[in-house]
Amino acid sequence: MSIKLLPETLINQIAAGEVIERPASAAKELIENAIDAGATRIEIATAGGGKALLRITDNGCGMSADDLALAVKRHCTSKIDTHLDDIRTLGFRGEALPSIGSVARLTITSRAQGAADGASVSVTGGQVSPVKPAPANTGTVVEVRDLFFATPARLKFLKTERAETGAITEIVKRMAIAFPAIRFVLSGSDRQVLEFPATGEDRLARMAQVLGADFRDNAIEIDAVREDVALTGYAGVPTFNRGNGAHQYAFVNGRPVADKLILQAIRAAYAETIPHGRYPVAVLSLSLDPALVDVNVHPAKSDVRFRDPGLIRGLIIGAIREALTKGGNRAATTGASHMISSFRPGFSPRHAAPAHRFNAETSPWRPMDMPQAASPAAAAIPARQHGFEGLAEPSARIDRAEHHAVSEAASDPQQFPLGAARAQIHANYIVAQTGDGLVIVDQHAAHERLVFEALRKGLAEKRIASQALLIPEIVDLPEEDCDRLMDHATEFDRLGLAIERFGPGAIAIRETPALLGETDAAGLVRQLADEIAEWDAAATLSGKLDYVAATMACHGSVRSGRRLRAEEMNALLRQMEATPGSGQCNHGRPTFIELKLADIERLFGRS
Repeated sequence: MSIKLLPETLINQIAAGEVIERPASAAKELIENAIDAGATRIEIATAGGGKALLRITDNGCGMSADDLALAVKRHCTSKIDTHLDDIRTLGFRGEALPSIGSVARLTITSRAQGAADGASVSVTGGQVSPVKPAPANTGTVVEVRDLFFATPARLKFLKTERAETGAITEIVKRMAIAFPAIRFVLSGSDRQVLEFPATGEDRLARMAQVLGADFRDNAIEIDAVREDVALTGYAGVPTFNRGNGAHQYAFVNGRPVADKLILQAIRAAYAETIPHGRYPVAVLSLSLDPALVDVNVHPAKSDVRFRDPGLIRGLIIGAIREALTKGGNRAATTGASHMISSFRPGFSPRHAAPAHRFNAETSPWRPMDMPQAASPAAAAIPARQHGFEGLAEPSARIDRAEHHAVSEAASDPQQFPLGAARAQIHANYIVAQTGDGLVIVDQHAAHERLVFEALRKGLAEKRIASQALLIPEIVDLPEEDCDRLMDHATEFDRLGLAIERFGPGAIAIRETPALLGETDAAGLVRQLADEIAEWDAAATLSGKLDYVAATMACHGSVRSGRRLRAEEMNALLRQMEATPGSGQCNHGRPTFIELKLADIERLFGRS
């Protein structure tokens, strides 16, 4: 079998298979060209999900007739000269336009800045027509019709028009976030008009346009540098999460990417703070020397390869966790809005029971006859003196915070951020009064977070204090589960959980973490065995100790249905104020919801 040179048209069609996978791929390449041309306004029009029509109009620098003739040839570009280690543009391969022209009907009309006339060139299924004069405004219009008509097999692999339309919308959103100084308009017969006005240097305003106005109120700024790699952007508080990962945007030197390393680092940074099946909202931008990142990994340019991936991962995880810690115990503002939306004047559920006259004896409310000034010293009383087993004793940070707030809070406990406890309802929710509203706290979720943070803090400093069981508790388990548990007995011991083998199919529990108080030790060990089996028995727990701590915290937390006294509730509130991340439990659910007085007045039509 002899070797022969493939025809140019077939070469372009093969290249198109890598560069242009679907209409959204073509849209991405053409929008990148418009941005590289210096456009400040880009309009995208589609029909048939981009298969029938895809038109990109920009007001960039434009092209001359000679430029147009070269633009539709492979490996012709104005972006690079001889090196690939200093790429500062979005496009550089010189493959997009000839690839699109080989599988579609492509027309490019352009007029260079300062030129008196415009010009146009057409490519149909790889066949290039001569460049000819054409009327045009400064800038470029690229029109793609009948995408993949020359390669019908590719059409069979495309999704529905609605799905392809959505993919193009997602591309435009990513570009809009990356370049807030550019105005984007997306329109067409297959969609409603979507417009993103330019916001200049206000990146957060552009993010709010794309991610919704709530993002501005629930985002924490990220700004970190490590070894000449800068990370900026915004990360949503853990309780502001979504049902999929579509609201995570990553950029490297201004280039939108879908890099697995970055996305995995984002998930790791939110570990133990977001429930399973939910995803954080984040917009992150990495800036580094172009020589330290390879953007030429794939023709689509959506993947990158870092020279030091460990540095990038560590920077992302550390920066997000530090920002969330500094952000304090914030809960998503959407919690209050959702609560308000469930209140409607005169609302009566269809199947609601008849209203009963209030009876103080049977009411689930527990109004408390408590002094107006709740002494901060009450929060410093060890939890066990309150009968509040498992609550971590106040740390020095709490004492310092109280020292500064004593003068005001002693006379008015409502001046504390989470206010003064006033009632416990349904034996699970604490109602506290603040200076300008009220706070409702889920006591189990809040205490679970406090215990978890205490475990994690103790783990970072030394072995967690343990309490010996008077009589070791024996737990019968399958032999393979016992093997997995004993493989990691050393890691468990650091958390205050001491276990030993007790025959081939049993584990003896000799010590449990003191922070957990009285806990279901057998249930805890069984759950840990299940989790280790899921993680993979061969894997080390060194990176999983936070998960173990979260599991322990859930077992050692004050349970729903537990009646608390006034000082116990206030102790819980004060510790929440002093504990980073206490706005959500270990599963990512909010621990409290705040309702401002203005919102309450609005419910009753007073404002």
